[in-house]
Amino acid sequence: MMKKKFLISLALIFLTPYAFSQDKKAETILKDVSAKTKSYKSIHIDFTMISENKASSKKELREGSLLNKGDKYKLNLAGQTVISDGKTVWTYIKDANEVQINSVGENDDAFTPSRLLSSYTENYKTKFAGDKQLEGKAVYFIDLTPLKKGKSFTRVRLTVDKIKSQLMNVAVYNKDGSTFTYKIKKFITNQPVAESEFLFKAGNYPGVEIIDMR
Repeated sequence: MMKKKFLISLALIFLTPYAFSQDKKAETILKDVSAKTKSYKSIHIDFTMISENKASSKKELREGSLLNKGDKYKLNLAGQTVISDGKTVWTYIKDANEVQINSVGENDDAFTPSRLLSSYTENYKTKFAGDKQLEGKAVYFIDLTPLKKGKSFTRVRLTVDKIKSQLMNVAVYNKDGSTFTYKIKKFITNQPVAESEFLFKAGNYPGVEIIDMR
């Protein structure tokens, strides 16, 4: 269950420049990113997730992808696939050959992207953390601090492309000292996407165990 929540939260991080802000510069930048994100008919992102733990000096790299169209999304990462048609969320775990089925909205982590965008002012306090050249591009750094207690992380740092008003990197700093950094390698917009991409078809997974948690 924790892995399911992690993957859905990851989808929302990529798709939602959410923030509550007294920092006017950060607020303006995030509003621009939000408006740009909402304007796309579809989004396809390829990314690398880098997990680091200072205590153990371990570093792992994993490749992932995210497809989004309105409230619908499909996320692939670390042997798991999370699919949502805006009403239902299917979480397929490859090693176990099982799929967990939940209704969208059953918990905070299951909010759809558009729903979270409409309530982004309730979730985070923002801070403009500077700008510089990174990988040959002019970028902004913005820090998000969760307003609600009980989160597993203390801060999220967004790296935003100044020219494109798009996310480049997202770094999540956890309370246990670990860090997850998502480096976006490819950001493709407005390509045609079939509705079938956002439905889980059990027939494509012979012998899959179905766990309906609705």
